[in-house]
Amino acid sequence: ATHGTLRVIARLDGERVVDADVVAGYMHRGYEKLTEVRTYPQVTSLINRIDWLSSFANEVPFILAAEQLMGVEAPPRAQWIRTILFEMARIANVALFIGEMGVQLGAVTPVFLAFRDREHVLNLIESYTGGRFHPNFDRIGGLKDDLPKGWIAESKSAMVKMRQFCDDLETLLMGNEIFQTRCRGVGVIPREIALSYGLSGANARASGIDWDLRRDEDSPLAWKHVDWKVWTHPDGDSFARYWVRLQEVREATKIVDQLLDGLPAGPIMAKVPRIIKVPAGEAYVQTENPLGAMGYYVVSKGGLGPFRCKIRSASFSNTSVLPWVLKGCY
Repeated sequence: ATHGTLRVIARLDGERVVDADVVAGYMHRGYEKLTEVRTYPQVTSLINRIDWLSSFANEVPFILAAEQLMGVEAPPRAQWIRTILFEMARIANVALFIGEMGVQLGAVTPVFLAFRDREHVLNLIESYTGGRFHPNFDRIGGLKDDLPKGWIAESKSAMVKMRQFCDDLETLLMGNEIFQTRCRGVGVIPREIALSYGLSGANARASGIDWDLRRDEDSPLAWKHVDWKVWTHPDGDSFARYWVRLQEVREATKIVDQLLDGLPAGPIMAKVPRIIKVPAGEAYVQTENPLGAMGYYVVSKGGLGPFRCKIRSASFSNTSVLPWVLKGCY
């Protein structure tokens, strides 16, 4: 992890890890408490920052929970565009990991490729939403604005470049002897351990768990309208986790292409009050975010903002397995 966001206290015997303790919370901003003193529209600007690289994807499950409580559903066009932006956030997030993994193993070139090609996606997000990392663009009932002219053609061109990026990284790294030696059989997480620690996303799928909320949960978003594949790997090691993420970026580009081709016409906002007041009730919505399952449990007492909001972030559960997986490693 970078810049002190996570601390791992390791006890060593020579170069072998005897045990490790994960100390989270150094960058904690108290999002759950902050939501209690914000209106529903204001909350989106907060939760953008829970996972910086996932940008727009962070907003979606919270907005869906609020819509569920209000009995509101965004128009089809808005749901399709939400899904496109969601998958673009996935590409921007995971592409950086794919490149940065090379640096951890001694190869600098991949991260420069990742920064170069991720710009294509970030430029698209910024040109549409106005926000490069924190769009704050989702709205209860739909989206802030419709697509700008020429955006669809630019997006399709960017997806071609991202697929080429995946091909380049596969050629550079995955067949490389050093990469194979340093990743295969390293950090193995068996299926039953992944399940017991609540791992999700690519970390779980790389341990052979065939689970993806985009496919396995009924969602108002548009994943069910396109053809794509959930990839798994049986090995559960560092190589498997890298490989699954690489396939995930490729599948995301296919999803974006198909959604752009079939984008329905119509409004991008449902009829909602100018001042949002959510009826009393409770709702839990989770989505398959770039880092795994991200959920919001929203409790309303009928006010302008949540009475309580419990946030289930993917990374918190995913990092919990580190003490188990690091034991005995060099």
